[in-house]
Amino acid sequence: MGNCLNYQAAASSGSVEVLTPASSLFFTPTSTTTSIDSGNGRSTPRSEAEILASPYLKVFKFDRLRVATQDFHIDGLLGEGGFGCVFKGWLHQLTLRATKPGKGMAVAVKKLVPHGTQGHEEWLSEVNYLGQLHHPNLVKLIGYCQEGEHRLLVYEYMPRGSLESHLFGTWPQPLPWGVRVKVAIGAARGLAFLHESEQPVIYRDFKASNILLDMDFNAKLSDFGLARAGPTGDQTHVSTRVMGTQGYAAPEYIQTGRLTTKCDVFSFGVVLLELLSGRRAIDGTKVGIERNLLAWARLYISSTRRLFRIVDPRLHGRFSQKGAYMMALLAMQCVGEASQRPSMSEVVVILERLSVPTDKYK
Repeated sequence: MGNCLNYQAAASSGSVEVLTPASSLFFTPTSTTTSIDSGNGRSTPRSEAEILASPYLKVFKFDRLRVATQDFHIDGLLGEGGFGCVFKGWLHQLTLRATKPGKGMAVAVKKLVPHGTQGHEEWLSEVNYLGQLHHPNLVKLIGYCQEGEHRLLVYEYMPRGSLESHLFGTWPQPLPWGVRVKVAIGAARGLAFLHESEQPVIYRDFKASNILLDMDFNAKLSDFGLARAGPTGDQTHVSTRVMGTQGYAAPEYIQTGRLTTKCDVFSFGVVLLELLSGRRAIDGTKVGIERNLLAWARLYISSTRRLFRIVDPRLHGRFSQKGAYMMALLAMQCVGEASQRPSMSEVVVILERLSVPTDKYK
C-alpha cells in the first residue's frame, strides 16, 4: 500500500503537535534538579535488546500480519496519525496465526510509516512500556514486528474506537452522561497507575484520541510513543524536549521543558472539559476566545449560575447537575497552578463519587 494510504502527519482532529522529533524517550533524562547516585536514582536503562526480549510479547513475522490485515487493505483502516496507520486484523486466539476476517480474534495492527513524524524510538517506547506495564485501563500490547524497515505493533482490538471519535466524530449518538463519567474514571485510573508505579511513568500525550473504548465503554490508554520515565528519589522533574499536543500540554512544561506527573494532570483537566462540553481543546472552526476551550470555559465556571452554559447541548439536559458542577470544579483544579493540582489518585476518588448507572440519563 505504499506509504499507508494518504498518510497525514497530523491527526484528523486538526490538533497541532507542539514539538520537535523525540529523543531518548525512556533512557536517561537530559537533566534533573538534583544530582543522583546509584542509591536513589532510576535503575540502569534497558537496552533495545532487553526491551524486545519481553516475555509478555509475541514476535510476529511481517507476512503473518500482512495476511491478517488482508495486505493492509483500506477497508480495514481504523485510523492514521503521526506514527502511520492502524488496521483491523484477525488472528487465531490460541496460535496467533492469521485467519480470515470474522474468524478468531480481532486485533489492531499499527504500521509505522518510514520517515513519518514518529520513528523507531517512539515505536520502541511503546514496546518498552506496554511490554512491562499491565492494567485494566491500559490497552494490551500483544506483540510486535521488527523486520527490515518494517515496524509494527499488535494490540487488542477496541471496538468502540476513541473517545475523540465519540465526542467530535461521526458516531450517531452522543455519549450519555453516565458513560462520560465512566470513561473519565477509567482514564484517571490508568494515569494514576502510571504515576504510582515503582518507576513512575509520565504519559506526556494524554488527549481524547489516545483514550480507546472497549465494547462496554471501559477506557484504556493507548499510544505510549511519547511516554517518559518520571522523576525518582530527590528529583522534582525530568527535563525533555517539549512534546505533546496543542491545547493539552501544561503551560509550565511548554515554557521550561520540565516534566512532572502534574503535566499529565493538566492534560486530564482539559479532557474533562471536553467530556463536559463536547468541544475540542482547540477548535479551528471557532474564532476569538471560543477557539480555546480552557479560556472559554473559565468565563462560565467562575459563576454557578452560568456554569451549565458549557455543558454539551447534545445531552438535552439529561445529566446530573451536581455531577456536572463537581466535574467542572475538578477540571479547574487540574488546570490550575502545578503545585495546587491534585494527584491522579485524588482525582479518581473524586470522580468515583460522581459515578452513576451508565443508562440513568439516557
